[in-house]
Amino acid sequence: MKKRNTKTLVTVGMLSTIAYVLMLLNFPIPPFPSFLLIDFSDIPALIASLVFGPVAGIFVELIKNILDYFMKGSPTGVPVGHIANFAAGIIFILPTWYVYTKLKTKKGMTIALVTGTIVMAVLMSILNYFVILPAYTFFLNAPAMSSPEMRQLVVTAILPFNIVKGLLLSIVFMLIFSRLQSWIGKQKVYESA
Repeated sequence: MKKRNTKTLVTVGMLSTIAYVLMLLNFPIPPFPSFLLIDFSDIPALIASLVFGPVAGIFVELIKNILDYFMKGSPTGVPVGHIANFAAGIIFILPTWYVYTKLKTKKGMTIALVTGTIVMAVLMSILNYFVILPAYTFFLNAPAMSSPEMRQLVVTAILPFNIVKGLLLSIVFMLIFSRLQSWIGKQKVYESA
């Protein structure tokens, strides 16, 4: 039992560190506003959730954002972007984990990733409209956006960006998953033993 807990802690710590490094390697995609950046830091969190359960994935998301906040800070002084990144990460990995645990095949993982992408895109659009964009406006002391302006930003930029982000994450993860599927299965057997 103690050996299993130590292995879980060490693995979650390593995956959190990898996620943090991947978070630093972010980049914009040209048609979208420059503040929307793609990174692949949700992949280690997804691996953690598949091997150790969803709480491990949430911890990876939390730790990478805490590390990034303390290393880089935030332009507002309040970690609005980090909170948004944390929310997007868990909104992506939880449905993906849930669907995959029901299907447990390569095709099931594809369906799970598509589900995670759709859920993330829709829920992050709603969160951006009602919480994240108003929080940025408040903490940056910027002029408040009108409701039509926010709606246009969400529909023309944030929603399609999260779909593209989810698809890119899914493609990269499937390339990794095809090689790690048996390892993940063995780790899960170890965890249940």
